[in-house]
Amino acid sequence: MSDSVVTTTDDLDVRLEKHRVELTGYCYRMLGSSFEAEDAVQDTMVRAWRNYEKFEGRSSLRSWLYRIATNVCLDMLSAGNKRARPVDLSDSTPLAQAALSPRADNTWLEPMPDARVLPTVADPAEAAVAKESVRLAFMAALQQLPPKQRAVLILREVLAWRANEVAELLDTSVASVNSALQRARATLAERDDKAADAAVSDPLDEEQQRLLERYVAAFEGYDMAALTALLHEDAIMTMPPFDLWLTGHDDITGFMTTIGSACEGSRLIPVQVNGLPGFAQYKPDPEAGGYAPWAVQILEISDGGLTGFHFFLDTKRWFPLFDLPLHLEAESDQIEEGA
Repeated sequence: MSDSVVTTTDDLDVRLEKHRVELTGYCYRMLGSSFEAEDAVQDTMVRAWRNYEKFEGRSSLRSWLYRIATNVCLDMLSAGNKRARPVDLSDSTPLAQAALSPRADNTWLEPMPDARVLPTVADPAEAAVAKESVRLAFMAALQQLPPKQRAVLILREVLAWRANEVAELLDTSVASVNSALQRARATLAERDDKAADAAVSDPLDEEQQRLLERYVAAFEGYDMAALTALLHEDAIMTMPPFDLWLTGHDDITGFMTTIGSACEGSRLIPVQVNGLPGFAQYKPDPEAGGYAPWAVQILEISDGGLTGFHFFLDTKRWFPLFDLPLHLEAESDQIEEGA
């Protein structure tokens, strides 16, 4: 059965649903928000369902869905909000001046489980490109582009669409698509990223795996000397929704033993997030016993050390997104890895 022929509502449901993960990845790159991306995809599916009788099969169902999703995202971006990381909004703060000042949720780039945005593909090179394109630094760079340039760059560079396919989707000319792509590339090339992306193998090589094991031991043991040995000299730590970010192992470990001292005794559960290794952090719960959720951590690795780690603290939002429990019993030794 071709994409243009659907005989029952069940057939249509199945054919729409098989595109959900890749569409979520596309909308996430466009919007920078996990929840807005899922809302955009749901809106896309509803529009496709309602308008399927008007779909004449002149393009594939996949291309038609991308057209709808692009229009949904462009409408959502019309307000002009650009999501960011703390490093994009201010200079780092010395520990002596550290203060936890939250900003509104729609300020921040949001984390996303790999399983929700990265379809299973057979080609390792294609899989690597997909992972690189959802990492925080690349996502932050995308946010600097005007919405249509953003769409062109994602479709051409990440999804490998041909220029004529993108032109048809956007109802424009090939020349316009090529011009937009050139401008988008120039903008990204000029970007002075304060937190360059990690050089992470896929899958992790033995050295990187050992580094993560040492990180877990250091963090769970709250061993600041061991943690310092893993951090690059200019490593950074961020904690959205707070705009504070720290640089250098002295300030990072100093923060962890003062303002962040309640994290001592935490447990870490591995998660796959934004194409990078990460952990769900649970800290001791003195009231209920066991452990309460505290943060989703994303780690950046380069040259045998940690260049950055990012703590996303809105656990009521993030832990359900990753299918993680909202409490760990003290005697529980293991839970399944998050999605």
